Amino acid sequence: MNKVLKIVVVPIVVIAALPLVAQQSRVYRDGSTWVEEITGSIPAARNLRVQTEAGTVRVQGGQQGQINYIIRKRAYTSSEEAARQQFEAFKVNAAKRADTAWMEGDWQGHSARKFSAEFSLQVPRETELVRLETSGGALTVTNISGRVEAQSGGGGIKLDEISGPVTAQTGGDNITVGNVGGDLTLDTGGGNIVIGNAKGKVVARTGGGNVLIASGLQNVLVETGGGNIDVKKCNGEVKASTGGGSIDMGEISGPAKIETGGGSIRVAGAKGFVRVESGAGSIDLRKLTGGARVDTGGGGISAQFVGGSPFEDSSLQTAGGDITVYLPANLPVTVYAAVELANGHKIDASDFPGLKVASEGGEWGPQRVTAEGTLNGGGHMLKVRTNSGNIYIRRAR
Repeated sequence: MNKVLKIVVVPIVVIAALPLVAQQSRVYRDGSTWVEEITGSIPAARNLRVQTEAGTVRVQGGQQGQINYIIRKRAYTSSEEAARQQFEAFKVNAAKRADTAWMEGDWQGHSARKFSAEFSLQVPRETELVRLETSGGALTVTNISGRVEAQSGGGGIKLDEISGPVTAQTGGDNITVGNVGGDLTLDTGGGNIVIGNAKGKVVARTGGGNVLIASGLQNVLVETGGGNIDVKKCNGEVKASTGGGSIDMGEISGPAKIETGGGSIRVAGAKGFVRVESGAGSIDLRKLTGGARVDTGGGGISAQFVGGSPFEDSSLQTAGGDITVYLPANLPVTVYAAVELANGHKIDASDFPGLKVASEGGEWGPQRVTAEGTLNGGGHMLKVRTNSGNIYIRRAR
């Protein structure tokens, strides 16, 4: 995200006198801290940009016709004099320039160690762009009809009731999103990502946290370095990958590509072609209307095909585990199944007499068991293979 351009630093007392900004301040004691509270207003503008080197920022959209703000600086000092020195060192400037309302918090010299700041702004809901940037504090934006861009060096980000597109980035904390009407692009260095309802496309990336999406009405792309992924519903295409966590998918209306370095994968239903890969986990796929390509380094596989979409060439493969396949009675398909090291393992295809089961190998050596044939006149190929495990080919009911 582009850095917000710095405006000219002007003492607060001068800003308060400007016709565009009405502002006043007071200093008071609050428990063990000293607080400078600054209140003011700026005329409404198409865009709002806030940049601060310290502190949290909260923006709330409403019906008012101007921008009202409260800024609280907190100094954790014993004396009022020391606190006032810190307040003076952290300058807050506000102004309107052309179609943009600006607010900036800057340290004049060295920053104070025991110091915090809070920016709270009430803005017109119709603001077209809200752009926030803080070096490390939390960011919160609610009830905005336009676009939101939020960037924090390491604080959490919360967004809700945003009608336009959203871009949010933090160095390592959580990102929580309620309802968003536009496209959604989220990135955190290691925190969790939670999304309630996204009407646009979703791109969510985290260096290692979990990702939860309740509802995505278009395409979803999710990447995490090692956390779990849970997508309850997606009306479009899904691409999900994790370095080692589990992946749980609800109903998917489009195709899906799902990968994990070692966790389990579950899909409740998919209307497009599904590509699934796990380094070692089990895989459970249900209500597949089309085809699937499945590969796991060591877990079992269960795949239920129900038809309804054109069936494409499919394959189910595991290095060690059982495979259970459910096929609808009317699906035209050509089947080839094999257990490569079948000592003590079998293929059970008794629900489909048209599949011929045969075995190879000596009585004492490794055996290979296969099953092949056509169902309903044959069609696209379904390959099922395990190195060491049983294969069950059942009729879907």
